[in-house]
Amino acid sequence: MTDSIMSKAATMEIPINSNGDTGTLPEDDSLEQAAKLQWSLDEKDLQQVMVSGPNLNETSIVSGGYGGTAEGIIPTSSIKGSNMHHSSSSSSMMAEQTTRGVAVEKLETVKKWGLNTYKCTKQIISERFGRGSRTVDLELEAQIEVLRDTKRKYENVLRLARALTNHFYNMVQTQHALGDSFAELSQKSPELRDEFGYNAETQKLLCKNGETLLGAVNFFVSSINTLVNKTMEDTLMTIKLYENARLEFDAYRSDLEELSLGPRDAVAMARIDAAQQQYHVHKDKYERLRSDATIKLKFLEENKVKVMHKQLLLFHNAISAYFAGNQQQLEQTLKQFSIKLKPPGADKPSWLEEQ
Repeated sequence: MTDSIMSKAATMEIPINSNGDTGTLPEDDSLEQAAKLQWSLDEKDLQQVMVSGPNLNETSIVSGGYGGTAEGIIPTSSIKGSNMHHSSSSSSMMAEQTTRGVAVEKLETVKKWGLNTYKCTKQIISERFGRGSRTVDLELEAQIEVLRDTKRKYENVLRLARALTNHFYNMVQTQHALGDSFAELSQKSPELRDEFGYNAETQKLLCKNGETLLGAVNFFVSSINTLVNKTMEDTLMTIKLYENARLEFDAYRSDLEELSLGPRDAVAMARIDAAQQQYHVHKDKYERLRSDATIKLKFLEENKVKVMHKQLLLFHNAISAYFAGNQQQLEQTLKQFSIKLKPPGADKPSWLEEQ
């Protein structure tokens, strides 16, 4: 500010009086008055700035000196825009790098899957045409075959039990309708009131016992369905994983054997080392799943014996009591196996569900 004042004071013209003569003020007094005048102006500007305050959005940075041209003015908004543009560019670059990384990862996954599929397909063809060897666990393979045969037979029992339930349900509904018809005719036929009344009571009793038997048979069907379609199916899924692991293990084992018979240069040795690593990985996977399949087969056999012992006893006692006409024994059978009958109309959907 001092330099500015001094430069202005130095270039200030000496005042001229009314007669055209120069003033009698000394040079020092002129400089002092000019400095005071400039100071008062600067002080007013400063006070105005302090009161109003600058608008940061309109603030400019002057690159030149005092009195510079407008070409050197850089608005701060342009600096903000530059920073925002830089941030946006960085975000787009990061997003592009992330997308590229995901694409590379997917490409590697597809590549591994394709190589694995090729080796397994080659192994399947070799086994089918008798040119390749396969790893066989005779004891485990026999247990798996027994399980598959047992599942087929249990599925047949389940199908027949469901058919029996459907037929018996229709018979019970027919007995119920017949009993209602006998009861109505008993009211409208005085000469045959007793006869119609006896038959109506008999059909109602048979209908009640039939509903009790249906509760026992439905429980039997539900338990067999759980055993076949959940417990056995879960074990078979583990067995399927085991068989896939066995196929992969044999495929990589055959690949390692073929490479071991070839040349032993640097490239071949690198491929052999990679094949050995894959061989050990799939061997561990095969042995782990073989152990899982063995354990599940053991637990399935124990569970199957326990469940079928209970369900076959229930089925026998309920059928025998019903056809013997022993209502008390039939009800006692349901209590013994903790079977609760649904109230009449429980299976019927509500009026809200029918809408």
